[in-house]
Amino acid sequence: MQLIVNYPEKLPDALQQSPAQFEQEAKMAMAVKLYELKRISSGTAASLIGMERVEFLLALHRYGVAVIDLGAEELQSDFDNA
Repeated sequence: MQLIVNYPEKLPDALQQSPAQFEQEAKMAMAVKLYELKRISSGTAASLIGMERVEFLLALHRYGVAVIDLGAEELQSDFDNA
């Protein structure tokens, strides 16, 4: 399937990017946000933007998103079971 998003012609220039760079960053931002909201897996997010899963996970820091987002109880459970 395909998603078409209209944006102002000058927007990539304003961000000092080529149209291709802007479109790739927009896809990345969408994938990162869906991953952060736990709506899609890291593998699905990576596939959405055409990169390997590990590459996607390593790029999350640029968007302020943690690779592992465990709550206090989950973290304690992991420590207890280690």
